[in-house]
Amino acid sequence: MWLFLLFVSIPIVEIALFIQVGGFLGLWPTLGIVVLTAILGTFLVRAQGLMAMSQIRSNLQEFQDPTESLAHGAMILASGLLLLTPGFFTDGVGFALLIPPVRLALFRWLRSKVKVQSFVQTDYRREARPADNDVIDGEFSDLDEGDAPRPTHNQPSGWTRH
Repeated sequence: MWLFLLFVSIPIVEIALFIQVGGFLGLWPTLGIVVLTAILGTFLVRAQGLMAMSQIRSNLQEFQDPTESLAHGAMILASGLLLLTPGFFTDGVGFALLIPPVRLALFRWLRSKVKVQSFVQTDYRREARPADNDVIDGEFSDLDEGDAPRPTHNQPSGWTRH
């Protein structure tokens, strides 16, 4: 039910804000602000998204829990979607999600609501590999029965050609 209310109330808030800001500034400045926030938001989301990706990569390489970095990346993605959506309310929420302390507070609140049963990360690079002497490198070719020479005592088995 709350999701339905969210989908109904957000467009109503956006329309009301467009009417208020448009009445105060006029049509073209209002549209200019919407386009400018989308462009500025795109650059900020890209920069922070790249930083989040490098943090996730670093956590995975160092075998640390990547949960917080993944949550920050998801919030940055949501921020990008909100900033590309035309509207003043969604832009405000989108820009708020680009502020790291806001994301951290939201992550802590979400973490208090979710219980993680377990987290396992496996390093496949550290698994045992066969020793060098276990592998025999070679080449082969199939021989028809008529191609194989008859073995003699002083010659190889006949399954190889010279």
